[in-house]
Amino acid sequence: MNIDPHSPVPLHAQLEQALLQGIRSGELQSGSRLPSEDELTARFAVSRTTVRTAIQSLMGRGVVEIRRGKGTFVTEPVITQELTALTGFVEDMQALGKVPSARVLDRRLVAASETVARQLAVPRGATVARIQRVRLADGTPLSFDETYLPQELGAKVMTDDLENQPIFALLEQKYSTPLLEAEYRLAAVASHGTVARALGIDAGSPIFLIERTTYSDRRRPVDYERLYYRGDHIRFVTRLTRRQSSGARTAAA
Repeated sequence: MNIDPHSPVPLHAQLEQALLQGIRSGELQSGSRLPSEDELTARFAVSRTTVRTAIQSLMGRGVVEIRRGKGTFVTEPVITQELTALTGFVEDMQALGKVPSARVLDRRLVAASETVARQLAVPRGATVARIQRVRLADGTPLSFDETYLPQELGAKVMTDDLENQPIFALLEQKYSTPLLEAEYRLAAVASHGTVARALGIDAGSPIFLIERTTYSDRRRPVDYERLYYRGDHIRFVTRLTRRQSSGARTAAA
């Protein structure tokens, strides 16, 4: 698409449409870098101000993102994940038609902090297993997972191939630990250094933090996780039923 300087449509709007057309046609693919300001200025014979205005508009629409020191990139499609059942990352991504994978960053025995101890029902300072992984969908880092397990169970899990075997599957199938229910706590936070480096994003970028405690039989906590999801790549949805008030029940009687 060419820019028509005689058109009543502003130049920046024409450039925005030209870039959108390139994205939709696949000429500019998800994750690819846009031409530089100089390249766009020369190609379309427009000013830097026109280029910057068009880019700002595309950013506002969530189509592109600026990565400091690297350039402007076409954003990846946002994944929509339902929170309606207790499932693991591999199950979630496979249900969405994505190829899940994992990269193990660390696995070790550590002393339980106050939070970890409370969630796993062990004394503060007790030894627990900590596993840190980056979870990927179609090769794109999507979440940084920090998993805590009781010492005896965790020591076994740490010896497994955690890049190819989901922890949920190992617990249920190899270690005879049924996973019956979980408590989720969600928060919007800014990524700190460890998470940002693991996911390849700028420190301070918005992320979803999900804290999940999973219980086995007799409501025994067996898995506590902090799941840091990239805020630019995923959204969570759920469906809720309104609880009928006592007044409404009385009126209906």
